[in-house]
Amino acid sequence: MTAQPLPAATFPARRLILLAGLAVGAAAVFAAMARFGHAPEWGLLATQPLAVRIHVPAALAALLIGTVQLVGVKGTGVHRVLGWSWVVAMLTVAASSFFIRQINPGAFSWIHLLSGWTFIAVPMAVVAIRRGRVKGHARGMAGAFVGGLVIAGAFAFTPGRLMWEMFLG
Repeated sequence: MTAQPLPAATFPARRLILLAGLAVGAAAVFAAMARFGHAPEWGLLATQPLAVRIHVPAALAALLIGTVQLVGVKGTGVHRVLGWSWVVAMLTVAASSFFIRQINPGAFSWIHLLSGWTFIAVPMAVVAIRRGRVKGHARGMAGAFVGGLVIAGAFAFTPGRLMWEMFLG
C-alpha cells in the first residue's frame, strides 16, 4: 500500500503583507503597553463569572493559534492539527460569549452577531476545504479570525472593560 503524497504546502507572497499588518498591530499593542501597560492582572479573571473564565483563555488561544495559522505554511499536517485546535477554540469563544451580557446588561448586544456569524462561517470554511475549495476556506477562516477575534477583541480592550483592566488599566 503506497502512501498518498500530501498536497504541496503553499506560502504566497500576499502572506508577507499579512505578516507586515500583524507586525504593525503588534507594534501598536506594545506601544499601548509601554504607555498604559503593566504585567497582566490575572487575578481579575478569577473574580469573573464562569463564562468569562472560559471565554478569555479560549480567545487568547484562538488568537495565538490563528496568528500562527495565518502566517504559517499551509497544507501540512501541523496546519491541519492547529486548524482543528483553532476551530474548537473559536467555537468555544463564540458559545461562551452568549452567556456574557455585561455590555447590555441581561440582553444580547451587537457583538453577539459576530458570535452567531462564527457559528456559520467556521463550519462553512471547514466544509470548503473538505470539498477542495482552498480559496473559500482561506477567506472564511481569515474572515472569522478578523471579525471574531480582531474586531471583537479590539472592543474588549476599550477602557473600563475587563481586558483593558487586566492588561492596560
